[in-house]
Amino acid sequence: MNKFKVAILYQSKLPPQIDGIIKPLKEGGYSDSGADIAVAILQNNNRIITPVDSPRMKKDLDWVFPDSETGIKKAVVKGANLIWLNTVLYDKHPILKFKDNNILIVGQKPKHVEVFDNKFYTNNLLRDKHLPVPFSYILSQDHSKRNKFNYPLVIKPIRGRGSQGVLVAHNEKDLKNGISKLISSKIYGNKAMIEEFLPGKEITITVMPPGNYIIKKKNVRKNNHWSLPAVERFNHIDDIAPYNGVVAVINNSKIVSDNELKSDEIKEISRKCEIAANLIDAKAPIRIDCRKNLNNYYQIFDLNLKPNMTGSSRTHRKDQDSLTMIAASGIGWSYQDLISNILAQHWKLI
Repeated sequence: MNKFKVAILYQSKLPPQIDGIIKPLKEGGYSDSGADIAVAILQNNNRIITPVDSPRMKKDLDWVFPDSETGIKKAVVKGANLIWLNTVLYDKHPILKFKDNNILIVGQKPKHVEVFDNKFYTNNLLRDKHLPVPFSYILSQDHSKRNKFNYPLVIKPIRGRGSQGVLVAHNEKDLKNGISKLISSKIYGNKAMIEEFLPGKEITITVMPPGNYIIKKKNVRKNNHWSLPAVERFNHIDDIAPYNGVVAVINNSKIVSDNELKSDEIKEISRKCEIAANLIDAKAPIRIDCRKNLNNYYQIFDLNLKPNMTGSSRTHRKDQDSLTMIAASGIGWSYQDLISNILAQHWKLI
């Protein structure tokens, strides 16, 4: 690993609007998780390239480069030969201008993210491939006034991030108000998505890409996408798991019990999540949220190509383990182990 000189990117600007739909900029642009990753890489005795010569532990931006052409160029000039794309990607992202620089990548393919970050499109794709996904529709503000639906329904951004902006409508008034609120905010664009409400237990499954891993001090080859242990979500607010920017996930999430992990239903939904990851050719961890329907069967309702990757590598952030980190602890990984194993799944930008 020491041959790599790693630079971490953070999201420095809003991604392009696509068909009137907006992916909102996260406050800080994932610079917090980027700094956590950078420090973990350093703790693993790997080379980390930073924008300043003496990064301060509590200053996120001391550890990460903006994902602009200028920011990436600065990282490359300083010697980076592996770029960790800890940012929201899209076709024509500035990283693609560095194809001739012999750069290694950790993260997803930019074009794939643009396509599959559209939750409506992706859920339809998964449903067409016979995976369990609730039915959904796209609505504009006007359309919400002319349709009749069975309630309750979930209202969510089409290119959202986790549970941010997600609401439950229990009747026609809730639906009209919810759609109006989401669209008039202008944060998410001129359309919103509604889908069948799933009333049962919620879990989230992190799926890792194929590759070579170190698990319990042994080298393990994974030839296919594979799942970390499922994590249960609880303490929902108004039927929705709160956004992690509001409530730290360690306060409402835990690995499911050993008996459940061995159960056929968890094994089956984990297998289906792995199929989903393979369908979109995931090159890095993805997180898939699932919930039981009225018939007590797990359904996939949200595929996240950019799962939060925060972790407790810095002493002032001991409560910031992400859902993926909680899952990784189920196979004995520390945050440093998780980051080291993700780093090992790099690919070449060509």
